[in-house]
Amino acid sequence: MSYVKKKFFSQSKIKVFKFLIENFDISLGEAQRWMDKGRVFLKGKPVKKKTYSFKGEIEVVVFETNSRNLKPVFQTPDFLVYDKPSGVLVHPQSRHTKYSITHEVKHTFGKYANIVHRLDKETSGLLLCSKHKKAEKDLKMLFENREVQKTYLALVKGEFKNRVEADFPISRNNEFDDIKLKVFIDEENGKVSKTIFEPIYYDKVKNQTLVKATPLTGRQHQIRVHLFHLGFPIVGDPLYGVSFEVAEDYLEQRMSEEDRVKLTGAKRLMLHANSLEFKYKNQYILYSKTTF
Repeated sequence: MSYVKKKFFSQSKIKVFKFLIENFDISLGEAQRWMDKGRVFLKGKPVKKKTYSFKGEIEVVVFETNSRNLKPVFQTPDFLVYDKPSGVLVHPQSRHTKYSITHEVKHTFGKYANIVHRLDKETSGLLLCSKHKKAEKDLKMLFENREVQKTYLALVKGEFKNRVEADFPISRNNEFDDIKLKVFIDEENGKVSKTIFEPIYYDKVKNQTLVKATPLTGRQHQIRVHLFHLGFPIVGDPLYGVSFEVAEDYLEQRMSEEDRVKLTGAKRLMLHANSLEFKYKNQYILYSKTTF
């Protein structure tokens, strides 16, 4: 499960924020955020003011973890690395999301464990998670300062012959009437986006190239949209390099696995986060896992 509304009781009159702090081991700020997000109810109505007092029943939307027994591929006392499968969310999209890597890490390592960067649902590979708040802060700062080097493997359509430094600004797409892309190249107003691509192996029979991608910035769908713009869409991509109708069928969940293989070349996006490299507590960390 994910977010579930559950009933709790107080035998004596108590302020809502104090009840939340004492019963859920959270800070005053977090208690206020729970109320701001509509997660606390009295008599069926959301409570917004932390100073409100009550006695008796209160309903709170709580996060319940769920595990599929996914084990980390590497861990230290401060952090761990998962090899995220393709098709699995990193964070819950809504209260109805039944499983994500967030469920897994909190189920196994506790509520203060957290994910410190992101991977798209369709992308598989290495995902860095913290075991406690101090590590989360430190690791997120490394990402913010661009002190974490990530590389990806992408299987693309066509023969990718030369090393390319793609420097195409990206914008989010807020209009889906004419095109079903989440982001697009926007030379005038887009955000700076840079990726280095290097060919590894070309399969003449399938006319596909295995490419190493090194993103120098971290925009959503950056590798996918850069490769598409270069004329080498990723095998299995149902958004970039397909028709409007195909993308719409995928987004509306009308596409079967058989149709996806036929239309895109694979049942999943052939993009894999294969290495993480950074310095943490004066130690050099390099972890790599190269298989899709």
